[in-house]
Amino acid sequence: MIEVLVPGPYATVQDLGRRGLAHLGVPGSGAADAESLRLANRLVGNPEGAAGIEVTFGGARLAFRSGAWVAVTGAPCPLAAVPRAGTGVPFWVPAGGELRLGTPAWGLRSYLAVRGGVAVEPVLGSRSTDSLSGLGPEPLRAGTLLPVGDTGELPPIHVDQAPPPGRRAGVLRVLPGPRDDWFAPGALEVLCGRPYMVSQDSNRVGVRLHGPELVRAREGELPSEGMVTGAVQVPPSGQPIVFLADHPPTGGYPVIAVVLTADLPVAAQLRPGDPVRFTTRPHP
Repeated sequence: MIEVLVPGPYATVQDLGRRGLAHLGVPGSGAADAESLRLANRLVGNPEGAAGIEVTFGGARLAFRSGAWVAVTGAPCPLAAVPRAGTGVPFWVPAGGELRLGTPAWGLRSYLAVRGGVAVEPVLGSRSTDSLSGLGPEPLRAGTLLPVGDTGELPPIHVDQAPPPGRRAGVLRVLPGPRDDWFAPGALEVLCGRPYMVSQDSNRVGVRLHGPELVRAREGELPSEGMVTGAVQVPPSGQPIVFLADHPPTGGYPVIAVVLTADLPVAAQLRPGDPVRFTTRPHP
């Protein structure tokens, strides 16, 4: 068991989400920065889709009732109370040990994987907490007990250290559409022309942005249609929202562009107040 002593500002159990159920109205959910969760799991010898803990802006304290191999990835944060602990490396937490995650140097979400995975009861095939629908385990709070899965069938740990994560510039590559025709001529150039600022109202559903207004060419609203992670949806305010893991399966506001899957980890690590740019050009 892992006991949550302090969850920090917001912490949840996450795996790679509930896939293939959007036609039933079930959001995908899963780790906002799936790339970092996969890496953490590989470091401790888990399958990439094993459930771990997503910690938002650090501040968590976890007590381990039994010894366990652990890895922390994503937003790099100082780790205390465990010898030789560090981000991007597997390390041993002894029985009775306590791990403390400090405030990240940059980024927003850190991922803790434990060998064996966090073995809470799955809901609709996933152990992820969905902040929008309420599916899955509740967000972590002081006193939450998290069971750890069996490690008997797992392969040995072969990785000593992952390359340290570099801070990636807040640039999101997008593909235009599918509803860019709902906007005034040149709206996509406006989206990509100047930086936006990440709003305090951002969460796992979406990154809300403040910046140049995207003016519509049509009045009224669309009938609800399917949405994907990375969709840049524009409500009547003209201020875009980049959908993250807990976005709704459908939406009625037009989508001017969609962020490339490869850049979703960048979007997931944006903090309130961070600048972000959009581009239709591939990175060099």
